[in-house]
Amino acid sequence: MAWIFLLFAGLLEVVWAFLMKASAGFTKPWPTVGMLVFMIGSFGLLSMAMKTLPLGTAYAIWTGIGAVGAFVVGAVFLGEPLTPLRIAGVTLIASGLVVLKLASSH
Repeated sequence: MAWIFLLFAGLLEVVWAFLMKASAGFTKPWPTVGMLVFMIGSFGLLSMAMKTLPLGTAYAIWTGIGAVGAFVVGAVFLGEPLTPLRIAGVTLIASGLVVLKLASSH
């Protein structure tokens, strides 16, 4: 169950990161409120996952899901560039997440 919590915590991180961008430096109230709600949910699920998963594994995977997800959202919805180096970088992050999951005994 901890891995499910961690996956959803990471997905909520992607949402709050997008809403942070949409808040335009916290000048737009609804994206700012939404960001806070999703942030609390993300941290709550992360804390539940950390009850059984190692700190380093849980935190690295949570931030990795957020990083890869934000990269995809930025490219798909915000028109951010998909250069070969950016793709290589996010591929390395995703590869690291797979290795961490495979190395986990939980």
